[in-house]
Amino acid sequence: MSTLFDRLDSTINRFRELDDLLSDPNLANDYAQIQAIAKERAALEAFATVHENYNRIHLQLGEASRLAKETDDEELKQLAEEEVASLKEQVSALEKQLRELLVAKDPNDDKDVIVEIRAGTGGEEAALFAGELYRMYAKYAQNKGWGVDIIDSNATGIGGFKEIVFEIKGSGVHNRLKYESGGHRVQRIPVTETGGRIHTSAATVAILPAAEDIEIKVDTNDLRIDVFHSGGHGGQNVQKVATAIRITHLPTGIVATCQDERSQLKNKQRAMSVLRARILDRETTRQQEEVAQARRSQVGKGDRSEKIRTYNYPQNRVTDHRSGITSHNLDRILTGELEEFLDNLINQERVERLQEALQ
Repeated sequence: MSTLFDRLDSTINRFRELDDLLSDPNLANDYAQIQAIAKERAALEAFATVHENYNRIHLQLGEASRLAKETDDEELKQLAEEEVASLKEQVSALEKQLRELLVAKDPNDDKDVIVEIRAGTGGEEAALFAGELYRMYAKYAQNKGWGVDIIDSNATGIGGFKEIVFEIKGSGVHNRLKYESGGHRVQRIPVTETGGRIHTSAATVAILPAAEDIEIKVDTNDLRIDVFHSGGHGGQNVQKVATAIRITHLPTGIVATCQDERSQLKNKQRAMSVLRARILDRETTRQQEEVAQARRSQVGKGDRSEKIRTYNYPQNRVTDHRSGITSHNLDRILTGELEEFLDNLINQERVERLQEALQ
């Protein structure tokens, strides 16, 4: 219980800090900062309300308990004991509510995401699989009413991609897709295989929460921006004017490229979005490594070296290696029906967070 209330105290202290920041006259003209503070405060307001109710009920419980022990009036004693029982139920319910509040919200849950899919071992077959993964996520996004925009791609010409980077925008995108980071493996007979042998190929998926400007400040002096001719969509028009953008963040060596837009300005804006997301991902990973002992054993690790799912074509089977769920509806899953896997992983993480809150 002490761990729960230590975390709660930290949350309430942060809520009070945000109240103070909102009344700081030095921030009056910094609309972006005010908006970010107000958004964070709104997310914590429920904690403050339930905490206030908990303290009030807990105080009443103490008074009723003392009265039940000290009074010599049997009728009054009985009433006090009944009130104690009722207040204990309320305290228990509020404690449960506080635990759920502490585990219910990932700060990135409401963000859009940058998805990076790269072909791994398997040559052309791996590139084809990377293309199928892209279409699977695009169809899932379409089913959810989300928008999908390709930022950069390296196509193989027969429907595959050595690499494809795209953005998915919508409500709760990161909350649903954050578990997809990792190694995806496919087992099937390639079209070029004459002996009928099953090959195993792989692709990696990275799900990066889109970084807001206020989260990642990038000094323009730390950037090298290169402009070049696009090798992607657009045909001859693209080749006449150099519109593709490559941005290198010199302190970290992180590179982001965008060439799918005809406008150099739009390519630059989208490349900057990818760059900020990658810098945020690196910083988040660094922070997670510093507290590695507190990281969960499986769900939510976001370790892209981890094999998370196998797609077996001959058996029409998909197996998620974290949840242990196996589905024999491969064809439907590739058309974006991912809910069974995602719901299970969300529930699994929620249980683990609740267990942490109880410690």
